[in-house]
Amino acid sequence: MSATTPDHITHHGDNTPGQLDLSRPSGKRTIKSGCASAFMIVATVLAVIPLAWLLFAAVRRGIGSLFHASWWTHSMDPSFDLAEQGAIHAIVGTLEIGLITSIISVPIALMTAIFLVEYARGTKIAKVISFAVDVLTGVPSIVAALFVFAVVVTTFGGTQSAWASSLALMILMVPTVLRSTEEMLKLVPDSLREASFALGVSQWKTIMKVVLPTSMTGILTGIVLGLARVMGETAPLIVLLQFNTELTFNPSTPNFATLPTVITNAYTQGGVDTPVVWGAAITLIILVMGLNLIARRISRRYMRRMGK
Repeated sequence: MSATTPDHITHHGDNTPGQLDLSRPSGKRTIKSGCASAFMIVATVLAVIPLAWLLFAAVRRGIGSLFHASWWTHSMDPSFDLAEQGAIHAIVGTLEIGLITSIISVPIALMTAIFLVEYARGTKIAKVISFAVDVLTGVPSIVAALFVFAVVVTTFGGTQSAWASSLALMILMVPTVLRSTEEMLKLVPDSLREASFALGVSQWKTIMKVVLPTSMTGILTGIVLGLARVMGETAPLIVLLQFNTELTFNPSTPNFATLPTVITNAYTQGGVDTPVVWGAAITLIILVMGLNLIARRISRRYMRRMGK
């Protein structure tokens, strides 16, 4: 039996009077669709304008510093001439603190997310932990810095150091990575888990061999977002570090420099028009963009190896 089209309905090209044309939306729908499209375009433009303005200002004012070889090879050691001083000590310090923070934060966030999704989904303890993570997400960086200072320095007699700063940044990074990882794990279809269980695979091996590989791209993105947030934080570094003008690799020393502290120190001494302020700012942007590109490349190679 072949399907027939009712007489009162026509398709595009039939202009018989009295018939309903389904190829064109009605006038009200066209207006609503146009308004919605206009609002989305305006919202996109409003979101892009500040970013483009920021990048333009940073590049225009700070690109000159980046073209000097000394910027990438020298520190701000007073023994160097002012024209030969650079930011290698701050670049190394930023990467070192970011690495320490990631080593501490990522395993904690991943394990907690796996517990919430794979072992405690729907339980009361999962709801309590999720609520605590939501609260921790809104904690200001200065509060995290003061908390670590009170515990590490005041209570246990520790010293200001990159380790202490990493602990404060860890408090800020864990919620971001945890929440993004949790959402990625929830997107994995339950049918994949059930198929693995049906083959007699244990839950832990299912998580390691099925769930995590499927959601690895989103997990890497969450890690990069969390790292990008903490690399630009300033309050924990001001509270838990002392500014240093020399290159050092020891995270236990209180004298340590990062790009955010270089920006703060240069702004305090010379104002917003100081070339070092914008040079350090554009360098920090380049570092974050570089980490993002590296994560995307690793993700693509991983997905290609997985056959996706």
